[in-house]
Amino acid sequence: MTPDSRNVLWKRSWDDEHLQRICGFANAQGGVLEIGKDDAGEVVGVRGVLGLLEEIPNKAESLLGIAVDVNLKSDSGREYIEVVVAPHRNPVSYRGEFHYRTGSTKRVLDGADLRRLLRARFGRRWDGVASPGVGLNDLDGRAVDRFRRRAVECERLPPEVLDESLEEIVENLDLRQGAHLKRTAALLFHPSPHRLVPGAYVKLGCFRGPELLFEDVVRGDLFTQVDVTMDLLYTKYTRGLISYDGIYRVETFPVPRSVMREAVINAVVHRDYASHAPIRIRVRDDRISIQNAARLTRGWSAEELAGERSSRPHNPSIAHAFLRAGLIEAWGLGIRRMMDTCRELGNPTPRWRPDAGGDGLRVTFPFSEAYRAADAVARGIVAPRTTERTTAKATPVAESARKLPVDNQKTARKQPEGRNPSRGLADRILAFLRDNPSASRREIAEELAGTTEGSIRYQLDKLKESNRLRRVGPDRGGRWMVLDGDGAGGGSASRARSGKQQDPGDGALHDNRQKTARNGGQPPEEHQKPAGTARKQPEPLPLPDRILAVLRQNPSTSRRELAAALDTTQSTVRYRLDKLRAAGRIERVGPDKGGHWKVLDVPQAEAGPSR
Repeated sequence: MTPDSRNVLWKRSWDDEHLQRICGFANAQGGVLEIGKDDAGEVVGVRGVLGLLEEIPNKAESLLGIAVDVNLKSDSGREYIEVVVAPHRNPVSYRGEFHYRTGSTKRVLDGADLRRLLRARFGRRWDGVASPGVGLNDLDGRAVDRFRRRAVECERLPPEVLDESLEEIVENLDLRQGAHLKRTAALLFHPSPHRLVPGAYVKLGCFRGPELLFEDVVRGDLFTQVDVTMDLLYTKYTRGLISYDGIYRVETFPVPRSVMREAVINAVVHRDYASHAPIRIRVRDDRISIQNAARLTRGWSAEELAGERSSRPHNPSIAHAFLRAGLIEAWGLGIRRMMDTCRELGNPTPRWRPDAGGDGLRVTFPFSEAYRAADAVARGIVAPRTTERTTAKATPVAESARKLPVDNQKTARKQPEGRNPSRGLADRILAFLRDNPSASRREIAEELAGTTEGSIRYQLDKLKESNRLRRVGPDRGGRWMVLDGDGAGGGSASRARSGKQQDPGDGALHDNRQKTARNGGQPPEEHQKPAGTARKQPEPLPLPDRILAVLRQNPSTSRRELAAALDTTQSTVRYRLDKLRAAGRIERVGPDKGGHWKVLDVPQAEAGPSR
């Protein structure tokens, strides 16, 4: 005998509460209820057989509104009753509750689950329902134009689509339901879909243990959510380990970009938007996890996701638009491709598991031991070995730092260097500012393709904090000064040391001349040190003073931006701002939203200590 499962259930005797089980079978895939068997499926017999043969079908019809087949069976001289329940197209309720059989358990449907069942029974999906509050004039023309360009570049749509009107685009994508636009149109092309669909955004957080270090919320149309989320993950949330392939600089990230992009797109396309829960991405020192309100296709398991299965999108209209934009394929091989890429590059394969209750899906990308060891060395957690003695005593973790996987796109063949988690973007910013010192954040973002103005702001703050960049003059009308030297963040050799002629007005040369004058004609102390001697790093300013420095440069900075720039938490920033206001060192001008901070230059002795 096999144990009772989704389609078979055994009970020793009849009870009216068994109508709940019959209701669950009818709302699911149907099933068989056998009365007169124990938990092992052995026949124990049942009393009042003749009465039950009449009572059960009558109660099913009067209380459930369905017809069931009731059969009398016998085994080894003992009788039992078989109740056969067929799946029903219309939802079935028992005393006002909609029961549903899933696996070997039964549960009551309500809220989003009930709405999902109702739509499925009447042949409609969430993304195909009309949204009366959205019209063509509410859609963002720029988002539509970006979609056109994507579709034409990947040859999923003909070039003629560039000249089509917005109404023609909507019609061709089947985004209209009668006189109204579908919900899909709002998600794809509305500038603020989260206002129409609660939870239609992506939330990122960087954690160390239970503590949240910083977070971001990505809103906008679904295509923008994918692009900005990927930009944040690879410029702010993960560290690219630096190595060199000959003269070429390469970066190795803990999760290959193509794999993470596939995972983010899957989360956006296949999530259950009726749940009103955002996509949550958690980044830790050893893994990245994506939690998504999604449901596995009926009959699938988490272990079978990477198998040869055809694609069954939860939101067909959204999937169709992403297909035309060239972001997904029609064959449903994205997860299989993710697994193969991880194996080829030596990365651990991702793991999927459903959340408790089956209302969500979580995918986790563990970092390789080699990456974690090299990252620990780069951050100074594990000291690198420099002598034969230390080599002989090296730990397995330090040894694995040399064995990073070989990636034909991004390779780490040498010991990583530097401590900046986004060194590649930072160096590109510095190179651009050397030639364009008056460039604004927007101009930098436009010049450096694949990034955003928010990422540029974050990197500029980090570069200033590590003494690699300085702002000369006001925010408007000033300029940037690149400080070439052996600062905390590394950097290229200074032009003064390379022997190249410098402009007499150059800030770095001017500072050196002042130091020479103060030393009685002797060169500055750092130029007297032997080659290879590291300069003493300046003591970091107390956090309150760093907050004041940021507010002087950008009075409109929010608490979230302060926390990101100073590598701390929003609660810490809130506490310090309250202390600075109480000490009379800052004041808030205007409302919380739309106002700005004013730094009051109070003498330190009068204002009290910063710490």
